[in-house]
Amino acid sequence: MSNKKSKGLGDTIEKITKATGIKKVVDTVSKVTGKDCGCNSRKKALNEAFPYNPHSFWLGQRFK
Repeated sequence: MSNKKSKGLGDTIEKITKATGIKKVVDTVSKVTGKDCGCNSRKKALNEAFPYNPHSFWLGQRFK
């Protein structure tokens, strides 16, 4: 697993899928079918919806 600190739920799910081999299967199927799995956009959405530091979301929105 990655030692990089998770920003939110999306990062944690990505770590779990990599450790269990699910990510490799999804990437292989995605490559064969030519369709994006949507993992990165899903990860980003989950990180924004469920951040481990909820204050970072509000600060980011405020200063955009």
